Amino acid sequence: MKKNGTWKLEEAPPEANVIGSKWVFKAKKDAMGNITHYKARLVAQGFSQIGGINYDDTYAPVAKMASSRAIIVMANKLGMVLHQLDIKGVYLNSMLNDNEVLYMVHPPGYKPSDAANHVLHLLKVIYGLKQAACRWYQKLCEMFISLGYKQSAVGQAIFYKHLPQIKQLIVVAVHVDDCMIATSTMHLVEELKAGLSRHVEVTDLGKLHWMLGIQVRHDCNAHTTSISQHAYIDSILQRYNLADAKPLSTPMDTQLHLTLEQAPSTPSEFAVMCDMPYHEAIGVLNWAVLATHPDITFTIAMVVCLGTNPGPTH
Repeated sequence: MKKNGTWKLEEAPPEANVIGSKWVFKAKKDAMGNITHYKARLVAQGFSQIGGINYDDTYAPVAKMASSRAIIVMANKLGMVLHQLDIKGVYLNSMLNDNEVLYMVHPPGYKPSDAANHVLHLLKVIYGLKQAACRWYQKLCEMFISLGYKQSAVGQAIFYKHLPQIKQLIVVAVHVDDCMIATSTMHLVEELKAGLSRHVEVTDLGKLHWMLGIQVRHDCNAHTTSISQHAYIDSILQRYNLADAKPLSTPMDTQLHLTLEQAPSTPSEFAVMCDMPYHEAIGVLNWAVLATHPDITFTIAMVVCLGTNPGPTH
């Protein structure tokens, strides 16, 4: 971050709202759930920012799962190559606006000996800031437009370049730092990579195989593509102690009728449901519905409707 010029030491004005900071540690996993590397990230405690003073806009679109699936289908149909790129430290590449004056405390465990009463005056965005995603999206659009790409009218995080005279097309779906690419020729991918590298650090991940926790297997010659969330679903089963559960062909018992009258009615039932991670379980399953398992859509919709006061039956 020092190399990137993210901040400068400065004494904060008496009335300044100095934002806190913390470290976040994460183990990154591959398609099979194996740990590939460990990450340490310094983040600002954005919850201490004051709306209208420390930030205004926070909105930042990303590619919808339906858009990503549509691009995969298009590539499969037209025999296009599916590729992927990763942009390193996306938020760290964005600049704060001139009217955004933010001060942050030193990272835990790290404070220069000559800092005295100085804090960090942020010049660039870092993770955790309320406006971080919005500033990155603005920079992302500027980069793609400068490279001759157009923005899709139906997906604000979908960019494309069409060269009809030589029958070439490239479509890029961006989800924060992950770029999924469908292209008619690898020359366009190399051109995109070189163009983005002038602005940010890019990692070429090769053929599309791992997207938002989804495993992708694409055979360009055979025109076949499959997507799977094997590792994600295994982690759900482990989390809720269902790893030994027997599989069934139907996601819900057809004879079971769930109603609001089945809400807790006795102290013992209330006690059981008090620590039950009902909404959490629905949330993790909902991502599976959106990505690869529309077959459980009805079941999830049913249990969501009963989420205000769920009972043991639910």
